[in-house]
Parts: sequence; C-alpha cells; structure tokens
Amino acid sequence: MKVIVIDRDGVINHDSDAYIKSAEEWVPIDGSLDAIARLNHSGYTVAVASNQSGLARGHFDIEALNAMHKKMDDMLAEIGGRVDAVFYCPHGPDDGCSCRKPKPGMLLQIGQRFNVPIKDVIFIGDSVSDIKAASNALTQAILVRTGKGVKAEKILQAEHEESVPVFDDLASAVTSLLQQ
Repeated sequence: MKVIVIDRDGVINHDSDAYIKSAEEWVPIDGSLDAIARLNHSGYTVAVASNQSGLARGHFDIEALNAMHKKMDDMLAEIGGRVDAVFYCPHGPDDGCSCRKPKPGMLLQIGQRFNVPIKDVIFIGDSVSDIKAASNALTQAILVRTGKGVKAEKILQAEHEESVPVFDDLASAVTSLLQQ
C-alpha cells in the first residue's frame, strides 16, 4: 500500500492567519483536489494530518470542522477523488499533547491505521512544523510553497535542510511523484 499524508490548510485549501472557521471559508487551492484524485487513481491511499487549534481556542466547533471536511469530500467525489482518513489535532500549542505537529503523533497513528511502515509514507506540508513532524516520525517530507511554504523554505534553507524537496504547490508535487 502506498500512503501519502497531506497537511490541509495551506496545501489543500487556502490558509488564513484568522483560521479557517467554516465550510464557506474552506476554499481549495487551484489544482489541489485534482492532485488528490490523481493520487487516488494511481493507487495511493490519501490521509490528511492537520493541526486544528482553532477548536481549542474556541474559533469553531467540531460541527464546523466536520462541515469543512464534508465540503472537501463532496468536492473530491465530484471529480472521482477521495481522502481515505482525516486526522487532526484539536489541541492548543501549550496543551502538551503528542499529536500536535511538529510532534509525530498523527503521522505515527496514520502508519498504524493503514498498517504501513512509517518510513514508506510521504508527508506533504507547507510549514516548518510539517517538515519537522515528518523528520520526527522518520518519514519522507515534501514542502510546497503555498500557504506558509515560502517562509518555511527560507527557514529550512537557513537551517541547512536542503534535502527536503520543494514544489510550487500540491499539483506540481504530485506530478513529480507520479513521474517517478
């Protein structure tokens, strides 16, 4: 089984410093849903791993989060795509959980859920915490420049982390993966 994990905000959909709080605010990045469908059609299992501290901060509730994911699922279904599982961390940054990226908890849970060695999983994200979560889980990381990606790329370069492949967006990352 080939498993790809994708961060949500800033990779699949547009991000906001004010949080994505409703299905109306959840707007896919051009090409991202098609990229997920292409992964599905190429035999990949697709999971989402997303920090959702807006829950802990009271910016939205679980019903709103479920509505965002239903919108994503419905839009993917229209083009023959799907996300096989959504994992999210509902905690705030100071809650001390093991699932909030950059900790590896969500990625390890995904490996267990799909019974695949975590080293064989690819994680696509747009932030330093995404890349560090992949590193902490000992899995492969890809950075995209959408969302917080341009800033993250500069930070990773300053930290001499040039080994992480960088792409303009999810669509270009998926195109490269599928050509390999």
